Amino acid sequence: MIIKKAEFVISAVKPTQYPEEALPEFALAGRSNVGKSSLINTLIRRKNLARTSSKPGKTQTINFYRINDVLCFADVPGYGFAKVPKSVRNAWGKMMETYLKNREHLKAVIQIVDLRHPPTVDDQNMYQFLKHYGIPVIVVATKADKISKGKWQQHLKVTRNELNLHTGDPLILFSSETSYGKDELWKEIEQRLDENSTETVSD
Repeated sequence: MIIKKAEFVISAVKPTQYPEEALPEFALAGRSNVGKSSLINTLIRRKNLARTSSKPGKTQTINFYRINDVLCFADVPGYGFAKVPKSVRNAWGKMMETYLKNREHLKAVIQIVDLRHPPTVDDQNMYQFLKHYGIPVIVVATKADKISKGKWQQHLKVTRNELNLHTGDPLILFSSETSYGKDELWKEIEQRLDENSTETVSD
């Protein structure tokens, strides 16, 4: 996809604050500091549209970004971050669950995991949550540049096994540093946009 326009829309914590426009949405979910904001910036070829931070737990709201006026990315708070009060973690969890289960414009969740390490229990729980509620998921294993190419397949196999990845769910190798996997991820996103257009026409 050629990016002609990318802009921050709003930060939301409850449904009344979500964007009202009926654009297809793709949520980005992952552990704190796994690189969700960096992935967004890589996809849209911008350096700082989505603010990155070395401090885990920085994203505390659902941040919406409008891309080419045809879709939105929704960056949700990172999960699995222990250094905040339990009450805050619970609030984040409820906020994300409300969005993921009830947002009718949500077309898929891009779940980001760290290729260098086996998926955590939190990663596994998120994936199973999405499968339980029938929410389409695209798994992205990022930080591929931190591992030698000769070990990529070995690490991908671990990711598949630990997540118990369902047949048909994409697993994309990605690096925000080198942009590896960017085109493949866009292809998955655009495929779902095409499906959305077909549904609209048939309706």
